[in-house]
Amino acid sequence: MFAIIKTGGKQYKVAEGDVVTIEKINPPAGGQNEKFEFNDVLLVADGQEVKIGRPFVENAKVEAKILEDGKGDKKMVFRYKSKTRQRKKKGHRQPYTKLQILKISA
Repeated sequence: MFAIIKTGGKQYKVAEGDVVTIEKINPPAGGQNEKFEFNDVLLVADGQEVKIGRPFVENAKVEAKILEDGKGDKKMVFRYKSKTRQRKKKGHRQPYTKLQILKISA
């Protein structure tokens, strides 16, 4: 059984037991080992049946456990304009949340 969820402006295909890295979320309780529930489920599929939402599947939930919050690898941003000695070097680390998918219910 798998599902497609929407969070952080992106869509993720998840199955039970998967470990997924998504955009940082701010859960209500916060912290590690907290349960989190996604209600924005776009599709749920098991072996025989596929449920497609318009836009979301009704009464479908994906439960997950927060494993860690962190920052990704540093990306360098370098701006340069020729002939004017303009240079700017900047770094960026995108925050993320790592989840383990516990249960998919439709």
